[in-house]
Amino acid sequence: MQPIDRVEGRAIPFGRKNVDTDIIIPAQWLKTISREGLGKGAFETVRAEPDNVFDNPEFAGAPILIAGDNFGCGSSREHAAWALTDLGITAVIAPSFSDIFSSNAFKNGILTVVLPQEAVDRLMEVAATDPIHVDLESQTVTTPFQDRFTFEIDPFRKTCLLQGLDEIGLTLAKTDAISAYEAKLASEKPWLVPAAA
Repeated sequence: MQPIDRVEGRAIPFGRKNVDTDIIIPAQWLKTISREGLGKGAFETVRAEPDNVFDNPEFAGAPILIAGDNFGCGSSREHAAWALTDLGITAVIAPSFSDIFSSNAFKNGILTVVLPQEAVDRLMEVAATDPIHVDLESQTVTTPFQDRFTFEIDPFRKTCLLQGLDEIGLTLAKTDAISAYEAKLASEKPWLVPAAA
């Protein structure tokens, strides 16, 4: 997982409420266990609409998505987070998120930023023409027009995102402690240690 400190650039001004995981990545894309290539299927039904923001060249490669209330509701498919990552999204800003989606996003290196609806409305306006800056360290979202919005984040999640640590990375960071425990166990209770083949 890549560390996240700042995410800046254009933001996709999507803004729809109650976008479920089937809209983020339709069921026909769930036949894969690979995280790559899912960006092509992201928001497929929305992309079928004329003049949709996802196919607007102005927002190509945008690392931020601005969404509406209750983003990521519906099924718990982790593919939704994979699809956003493959689409290039590193941060999603919305008034609220489904708990399961927010957890899946965090575990896949996506920062979910909860802001009041008024702040989201303002960011939607700015995103139409200008970049947005998200700073995880200071927990702020700013614009070139002196807008400054602060957000809350669980301290554990913040640390993991700043250091780029997923569950495997957290375990590997404790390699020395794990090795010391296993050595102690082998000396104190050798009957628990499997015999070498």
